[in-house]
Amino acid sequence: MADTWFPKTRPRAVVGGLQARSKRGAIAQTWWSERFVGVLEDMGMGGRLERGRNYARRGQVISLDITAGSATASVQGSRATPYRVRIGITAFDKRDWAKAERALADNAWYAAKLLAGEMPEDIETVFTDLGLPLFPTGARDLSMDCSCPDFQVPCKHLAAAFYLLAETFDEDPFTILAWRGRTRDELLDNLRSARADTAPAGPTLPNTPAAFYGLQADLPTGTAPASEPAALLDQLPETTLTLRGLTLPDLLRPAYQALGDTAR
Repeated sequence: MADTWFPKTRPRAVVGGLQARSKRGAIAQTWWSERFVGVLEDMGMGGRLERGRNYARRGQVISLDITAGSATASVQGSRATPYRVRIGITAFDKRDWAKAERALADNAWYAAKLLAGEMPEDIETVFTDLGLPLFPTGARDLSMDCSCPDFQVPCKHLAAAFYLLAETFDEDPFTILAWRGRTRDELLDNLRSARADTAPAGPTLPNTPAAFYGLQADLPTGTAPASEPAALLDQLPETTLTLRGLTLPDLLRPAYQALGDTAR
């Protein structure tokens, strides 16, 4: 009804607006943005949905800002003054995020993927198990406002902002978490701290060269196995050299024996 209540008008052209990358077909390219667009399309907006998609592709969205619990946009319509658009969602509080971060840190797979800058495909399960739905499940989970005269919500200006928001999620899925109240840097810093708290303590290295190269413990003391010094002569290869009828080992044996007696 609202699509025919107001006469159809052409929006004013925008220079340098935010244009959707997709020129035809579905705008969402990843599972997380598809989930978000699915909520929009389940509202059954008819012609407003198509016109909102056209607005997004033509660059009618002038700006889009995302903060905890709020996505605000400026959308150029047919009037001289752009319309102010806001899409709100409940941001998780500190206690909720502490539980979520603890669950993510306790799972090496999730922690490794996130710290590598990747969004695990089943991360939604972690939040769902904690009773914290990551994505809105319907219009009731969102607050939507637009300064245009269309009394139906969402209007085409809101729809255009929805589509650009979905593409933002495609570019950086951490934006979804920021919308719920935790920026990328905050999340990763907290995960590192949580992982460090649970990591087993390792050996502490000396912090000075003298301590590093110095003797770290007393060496065990003991005595070398006793052996006769002259026994070394028995390992010499055989030789035909003799002196006064004695072989070389026999000539040296008295000297080795004397050295052994002196050492003892």
